Amino acid sequence: MRILVVDDEPLARARILRLVDTMADAEVVAEAANGREAIEQVEHFEPDVVLMDIRMPGIDGLEATRHLNSLEKPPAVIFVTAYGDYALEAFDAHALGYLLKPVQREKLEEALGRARQVSQAQLSALNSETNFGAARTHISAKHRGGMMLVPVREILYFQADQKYVTVKHTDGEVLIEDSLKSLEDEFGDMFIRVHRKTLVARRHISGLARGNTGQFHVVLKNHEDQPEISRRHVTDVKQAITTL
Repeated sequence: MRILVVDDEPLARARILRLVDTMADAEVVAEAANGREAIEQVEHFEPDVVLMDIRMPGIDGLEATRHLNSLEKPPAVIFVTAYGDYALEAFDAHALGYLLKPVQREKLEEALGRARQVSQAQLSALNSETNFGAARTHISAKHRGGMMLVPVREILYFQADQKYVTVKHTDGEVLIEDSLKSLEDEFGDMFIRVHRKTLVARRHISGLARGNTGQFHVVLKNHEDQPEISRRHVTDVKQAITTL
């Protein structure tokens, strides 16, 4: 069993490494100090199991797990944390185990034993039902054979087109398979619907422009794109701009 250990505390990682070293058929193939590193290491080493701390700077363990679940072959995740109040969220994330620090050898063995018994099909089914609650800080997208993370703060707008959604951000664009409705529900007031196909980030709006035919468009800060506003959403967008 190939294991990735993720924790922002070196001593915590070292303890788990020592425990795993005493176990048969288990090896630590990589370490990571935060959620972003965890995603990169999973793509590179393809571990069977990730022992994931929850409270970490930047991308925390819960969000990192959400991104990992979007992979074609996601690893099993066992959360490791000093904070028992995360238990409910961890189980909502369908982790195969939840271990409190300091991790006990017998508890770790039990969790790894459960992971060994879960097939890839069962894991994918669990991951498809994941419910994380909190909005992501990044959007993950498949890009050049790997995964690209786009900070939500840098997203200008989401635009639906058939079964994909284009994520237009300050450095380009990527395609994702999330529905526009699910994105609207997740990010709430951070984005405003300007069209049945488009959500625009409030923080990037500088005003409105009206074309020769009377059609309104959103003017974005430091960007030439001007997403169209449908008639039914003009009033809402005007009201929203007054509060920016």
